[in-house]
Amino acid sequence: MMPTPEDLAGAVLTIDLVALKENWRTLNARAGAAECGAAVKGNAYGLGIAPVARSLWEAGCRSYFVARPKEGEELRAILPDATIYVLDGLFAGQAEFYAKLNLCPALISFSEAQEWASFGRAYGRKLPCAIHVDTGINRLGFSMAEFDTLLGDNFTMEGLNISLLMSHLACADDAGHPMNARQAEAFRAVRARLPGIPGSLANSSGIFLGEGFTHDLVRPGIALYGGNPTQMAGNPMRAAAILEGSVMQLRDISPGDTVGYGATWEAQRPGRIAILGAGYKDGVPRALSSRAPEGPAQVFIGGTRCPVIGRVSMDMMAIDVTSLPRGTVARGTRAEILGRNIAIDEAASWAGTISYELLTRLGSRYALFYTGLESDGSA
Repeated sequence: MMPTPEDLAGAVLTIDLVALKENWRTLNARAGAAECGAAVKGNAYGLGIAPVARSLWEAGCRSYFVARPKEGEELRAILPDATIYVLDGLFAGQAEFYAKLNLCPALISFSEAQEWASFGRAYGRKLPCAIHVDTGINRLGFSMAEFDTLLGDNFTMEGLNISLLMSHLACADDAGHPMNARQAEAFRAVRARLPGIPGSLANSSGIFLGEGFTHDLVRPGIALYGGNPTQMAGNPMRAAAILEGSVMQLRDISPGDTVGYGATWEAQRPGRIAILGAGYKDGVPRALSSRAPEGPAQVFIGGTRCPVIGRVSMDMMAIDVTSLPRGTVARGTRAEILGRNIAIDEAASWAGTISYELLTRLGSRYALFYTGLESDGSA
């Protein structure tokens, strides 16, 4: 009998597309009258742009946000009828690339607006674009002074087909942060200067801040993939990514035995450990290594949580299974490293990072499976 992919890979990554679609529907309902789009930049946050984009389309999503024009090209081949915004703006000298693929740049400066308007005139029509105004995060976007300059330049404005006004929240994951109210007010002022143009302010967390933030189009990202958009409350989203490592070996240890590189963990009592075939090449952060005798990080195996011990290495990690009755786990038993029982935000916290980084840095060596495909799902 031929081996299956999971037989040959120590780590298994399962993407639950049913959960993904349910997450989009949850966010869509929460957005009220606003349209719910989807941020699919970074290869859909590491989960695979083709199956993710198709599944979101099946759920009813029609507007998508990528970071780079190259990502837009890839997405256009997957969804020929989608509205695709390029968040990083108009790359210099690449207007024709955007136009031919019907990509909508989120223009971030007056010089970009001039270039886009000029190209549109040469192209023979005013091409759609978004205008991204910075309201306080101080990353990409028109400054208020530049926005004034744009509005005062009739020639440039006449060459633009502005389909969306947008800005980005700096502190939406902290519902009580005063920055949220300041940015909401600043964005209302921006919109008042170009009435009638749809607005977009809310990211995943922004959707949960209320109607003053949702406007006409919301653009969730991490919440689609299972991250918690309401950090001070329970997570309303379902886990869309489940990473597991298979037990390669079980071994008994004695007091004084150390585990892993650097001998950073030492047994204080007789015990039993399991070595999992998952390491930082598979997307398990080295920072999940134990930082105390029993380690803060955990995996889910045999119906319970067991601590990570020693250092995570390239190909493997060790866990303490002393608390499990003998025979509960064996070679080939899978341990959930993140997923339904080990929330991605929890694992990220143990690693000293955020769920975004954990997802987007998943490796490529694991056996990859998609569940809930309705279309051909080719990646």
